[in-house]
Amino acid sequence: MTKSTENPLYRSAFPIEPSEVMTQLPTQFFATLVQKVNREISAGFDVINLGQGNPDTPTPAHIVKALQAAAANPLYHKYSPFTGYRFLKEAIAKRYLDDYGVELDPDTEVAILFGGKTGLVEIPQILLNPGDLCLVPDPGYPDYWSGVALAKAEMSFMPLVQDNAFLPDYGSISETVRRRAKLMFLNYPNNPTSATVPLSFYEDTVKFAAANGIVVASDFAYGAIGFDGRRPVSFLQAPGAKEVGVEFYTLSKTYNMAGWRVGFALGNREIISMINLLQDHMYVSLFGGIQAAAAEALTASQTCVHELVQRYESRRNAFFGGLAEIGWQAKQPEGSFFSWLPVPKGYTSASFADKLLQEAKVAVAPGIGFGKYGEGYVRVGLLTSEERLQEAARRIGELELFA
Repeated sequence: MTKSTENPLYRSAFPIEPSEVMTQLPTQFFATLVQKVNREISAGFDVINLGQGNPDTPTPAHIVKALQAAAANPLYHKYSPFTGYRFLKEAIAKRYLDDYGVELDPDTEVAILFGGKTGLVEIPQILLNPGDLCLVPDPGYPDYWSGVALAKAEMSFMPLVQDNAFLPDYGSISETVRRRAKLMFLNYPNNPTSATVPLSFYEDTVKFAAANGIVVASDFAYGAIGFDGRRPVSFLQAPGAKEVGVEFYTLSKTYNMAGWRVGFALGNREIISMINLLQDHMYVSLFGGIQAAAAEALTASQTCVHELVQRYESRRNAFFGGLAEIGWQAKQPEGSFFSWLPVPKGYTSASFADKLLQEAKVAVAPGIGFGKYGEGYVRVGLLTSEERLQEAARRIGELELFA
């Protein structure tokens, strides 16, 4: 009988010590939030969970059918080409051309990823040496920190504050930091602030990056989700963008394919080549059936995407209507499926989130989990029905925190 490490009587034959890299990985802040929510649910409470970032509706049926058909194809039962099938890279290039007017060479400017997160964690490892510096938005997606930690590099945080529309202020970055920095993460539409940017911001970014020798990593995970008739701008639309960086895109949010783990890195061919080289040592590409279904998602009618965006916009409107009724004032998001809401006076983001969960049975994500400058806010996901969002606002209103 095999011994289990869960058995309290089990002991290793000798001490098993983690590597230095493992001990330096950042704490997964939101694992604690999940545990708190699950405890309330297990106790029988009806929790409205707005703290997650996981799409709540299924993958469109035509994409699922494409996978079902492809799964029966013996070709896909073998190893896929290490860098993925060309038909998928062609589909990606065509989608970017149709949506953003950006031309991409499928062979040299597209890398297929096991979800967008994989590429975001990989790029520090291919560009940074121990002690090198990476510019990271604060607040920002915590997994940027993970890749930097794995590279044994360092971070310098770029504050995203309301007074500057949640954009980094390049002029405030010291000359010393600019000289040391080799990589910079950007993310618009932004998680967690939901901010969007004009093309002029990316034009300024290209100039800043080129002048200082800094590679730009644009996280475009929410690129399809823009409201009020406005499509979010791609970094690659800025002239010269491919000379200074890459963009990461995922099917997770655009097509509700979070569990399918399909993403892409797009842009600078030298960086794309390095990503492919690293992945050659780690993976043998995605299952071919998933690649075929991903190509179907990208090349078929995009009606499902338009309907999804309309659904999130309707949810936004319903939720903010409810917030207005209880006196919680905040700016409506222009993109993503998140809202970034200020906490009332007398609370930290964590204490306010705890109060909402314990007393209103509404789960939100504390802003501090996204960085120092996230303090004073909570992130709310529009990932449930309009009725549940309105109910969440009603429950919060009963606490009379905004009178």
